Amino acid sequence: MSEVIVFGAGGRIGRAVAGEALRRGCGVTAVVRNPDRHGDLGAGGVRLRAGDVTDADAVARLAAGHDTAIHAAYDAGSPPGVFFPAAARALLSGLTQAGVGRLLVVGLSALLETPDGVRLLDTPAFPPQYRPFALDHAAGAAVLHDSPASLDWLVVSPAGDFGPDAPRHGGYRLSPADPASRVSPEDFALALLDETGSPRHHRVRIGVAPQRP
Repeated sequence: MSEVIVFGAGGRIGRAVAGEALRRGCGVTAVVRNPDRHGDLGAGGVRLRAGDVTDADAVARLAAGHDTAIHAAYDAGSPPGVFFPAAARALLSGLTQAGVGRLLVVGLSALLETPDGVRLLDTPAFPPQYRPFALDHAAGAAVLHDSPASLDWLVVSPAGDFGPDAPRHGGYRLSPADPASRVSPEDFALALLDETGSPRHHRVRIGVAPQRP
């Protein structure tokens, strides 16, 4: 049985990922800052733990014995340019210490290329108010890109955005950046979990869109 640890399991994406991992028969550890606020996550055999994804020692301690780590955490109170690079550094260090060889990161469509080969972030229509958040993600991705090859990471991004009310198709497709795309958290979770047992992509970024009818 594969063992999966989900950092940021209290958010809508983290919850969908933990649920899909459990459905597939994986052992699941759900990490949140405050377990008292997410007691329902402990249902169905999920191990609910307190932890900070920017603390390398905590990552190492919590991740020991797992096969795959999934990073779906976000700190809205963190200053720009701090959280995602700090999390990437802590994960690289902590997971290496724990002997975890696979890291999946929930990314951002802004850093995907459009069909024209231009990052969505660099297109004229990209909203300037979202640029600092996108650059924070980019800084975290740069830490991964510059890391030694000992950790097999993959950044999985929605092609456009998540749609909490988007229909669940039970499948997905890979896609370049597409601002109009809305993928449900449940279908996005399928893409992440498909990259745990039989990884197809390594040390790159991929985009996920809803399955076409």
